[in-house]
Amino acid sequence: MAVPPQESPAVRISSPAGRWILLTTVLGSSMAMLDSTVVNVALPRIGRDLDASLAALQWTVNAYMLTLAGLILLGGSLGDRFGRRKVFVLGVMWFASASLLCGLAPNAGVLIAARALQGIGGALLTPGSLALIQASFHPDDRAKAVGLWSGFGGIGGAVGPFLGGWLVDGPGWRWVFLLNIPLALVCVPVALRHVPESDGSTAVPGREKELAGGRPHRGFDVLGASLGAVALALVTYALIEATSGSVLVWVSAVLGVAAGVGFVHVERSRPDPMMPPDIFASRQFTAVNLVTLCVYAAFGGFFFLTALQLQVVAGYSPLQAGTALLPTTALMLLFSARSGELAQRIGPRIPLTVGPLLCAVAMLLMLRVGKDAVYVSDVLPALLVMGAGMVTLVAPLTATVLASVDTGRAGLASGINNAAARVGGLLAVAALPVLVGMGPEAYRSADAFDSAFRRAMPLCAGVLVVGAVLAFATVRRPAPDCRRPQCRTHGCVTTPPLEPQRAAAPGRLPS
Repeated sequence: MAVPPQESPAVRISSPAGRWILLTTVLGSSMAMLDSTVVNVALPRIGRDLDASLAALQWTVNAYMLTLAGLILLGGSLGDRFGRRKVFVLGVMWFASASLLCGLAPNAGVLIAARALQGIGGALLTPGSLALIQASFHPDDRAKAVGLWSGFGGIGGAVGPFLGGWLVDGPGWRWVFLLNIPLALVCVPVALRHVPESDGSTAVPGREKELAGGRPHRGFDVLGASLGAVALALVTYALIEATSGSVLVWVSAVLGVAAGVGFVHVERSRPDPMMPPDIFASRQFTAVNLVTLCVYAAFGGFFFLTALQLQVVAGYSPLQAGTALLPTTALMLLFSARSGELAQRIGPRIPLTVGPLLCAVAMLLMLRVGKDAVYVSDVLPALLVMGAGMVTLVAPLTATVLASVDTGRAGLASGINNAAARVGGLLAVAALPVLVGMGPEAYRSADAFDSAFRRAMPLCAGVLVVGAVLAFATVRRPAPDCRRPQCRTHGCVTTPPLEPQRAAAPGRLPS
């Protein structure tokens, strides 16, 4: 029998119910996290088997990020209105169904469409997994619960490239997607049987569902979400197809900009916008999101191209390429907590400046990776420096975003920062091949791809330097009375940190 709605968040983490909730949320979020890390390793084999162009491989990555980035804020609102467990379960089922379609795709067009559908499922389940923890656990256990959720999710992200490489070398690239089916078959029944339903009114007893800022939730900003997604889709298409110089590319670019302007207008005029413009009144919030955009644009380009460089140019197998990337995520798992604690003591300005600079150095070190690259002397040093930079940067980035807004807007702020990170990666994967002159068949030629890769890494490094300069010029230590986020050591921007919904004084974050 399904667990009925609960009136207050009172589940303890040591109880059987607490363990079931953690299992459910970890399984659900791991589906989305695995797909974001394993697909890059599979791209060369996908391109060969489906006879796909480089543009099709770009869309294989970007179709997922496009719908996820465009709809993730709306997905959180749907959970608040209709029930977080219900929307989470719907997201898991949708994601699994789209994954099945990906695994059975007969051609690149079907695969791209299925990836876009996967992104919609991800937009429903990603905010829902964390919202279930917030709504279900006793306040004294929330920080520990989200720490465990984040840790297990980090492990999933760490093993993703290795697992993807093993699947591609073994049963085939289609199992990168089909792997989600058994996860969903476990996750959905457990969620329906053991996870209590909750909505925005049950997180805090006696409170009416509200938007950030205390206004009643009157509806959904479907128009704003649609305009944002259309703007991203059209601009992405124009960037990917820019080398053709066709009329359609120019029309898409103009319409994409127009849709973006329309999105801003709608958000300014609606009484309950998805992305309230006044949240950007905080200069530090705006600046940190610009830093996020720069940093994750560079990361998106780096991981997309590096997975291809290792296989197309260095001659690594998919398994070897996936294993090669493990040191970066291992460092994140081991040291993000300490990095977050250090940033609390010295302030965020130095970590947000030094971190991007270290990552920029790592990308320049990647220029050593060419034909017959030796892993220990050519690849590993760059990835270790990359991991050190990400450790220094990522955990303080999330905490600084949350410290820039009122407590009541912490969830909204983390959602916007999440979207900024994904949009940065989306635009980088679309634009980099055009900027460095990659042709549609470049990934089939080691020489052509290597030449383009050597032009791309300095560009990514330059974007990181811009982010570092912006952080140094704009980021300041939070006010002395600004309490730190409840989840202090959360180390992944693309999975927003937990914040309680209780009221607090303006400018203060919960302890």
